[in-house]
Amino acid sequence: MNKSIQVSVIIAAKNAELYIGRCLRSLINQSFSDDKYEIIVINDGSKDSTEEALKQFLGDIIYIKNKKNLGLPGSRNKGIRKAKGQYIVMVDSDDWVHPEFINILYHHLNLNNDLDAVACDYQLVNNNQSIISIENCEKKPIACGIMFKHSNIVEIGLYDKNFLAREEEELIIRFKKKYKVTRIPIPLYRYRKHDQNMTGKKKLMKKYEIKLKKKHLSK
Repeated sequence: MNKSIQVSVIIAAKNAELYIGRCLRSLINQSFSDDKYEIIVINDGSKDSTEEALKQFLGDIIYIKNKKNLGLPGSRNKGIRKAKGQYIVMVDSDDWVHPEFINILYHHLNLNNDLDAVACDYQLVNNNQSIISIENCEKKPIACGIMFKHSNIVEIGLYDKNFLAREEEELIIRFKKKYKVTRIPIPLYRYRKHDQNMTGKKKLMKKYEIKLKKKHLSK
């Protein structure tokens, strides 16, 4: 693991041409030292102009292009295996973050040896980037904006690639059997609400809710 890289930000992008620029600009313009974090983008079989949109950022990101669509958990696992940082954090390709996002999460976790992972609150925003609400990440958890120790995620076996939805819920269930996620009550993450959000696909979410219960409640 590269000692100079402290944090690896992992973004799995599929058909993200409309949003990936906003996401990456927010991550490139962080207050955290440039040489201490990396941004890994996995293009997961995009059929739109995501690759074209990413070209202007190639000097600032590590770019991985999947030969075939792996799904969100498979792509994130690929990013985690590539990551050099002591800590990792997922950001969705249609979201963006506050300039202090990495700095605050990193120092909170790095200066508290008894902490295993930290999650920040978030602003729910619409497609015009207007704030709808500010949400507590414990009461209304989302998949991203959680900084983990890299070694802990590897230890629990990464994401279960069979969960093409609710993948973070499944990971957190396994993570919390041994570790704890601590809340930082500062809204540093911007969660964009739009028609294509995974959480809006009710049939898919229900299918994986049942799968989640079968895997963990039957034991």
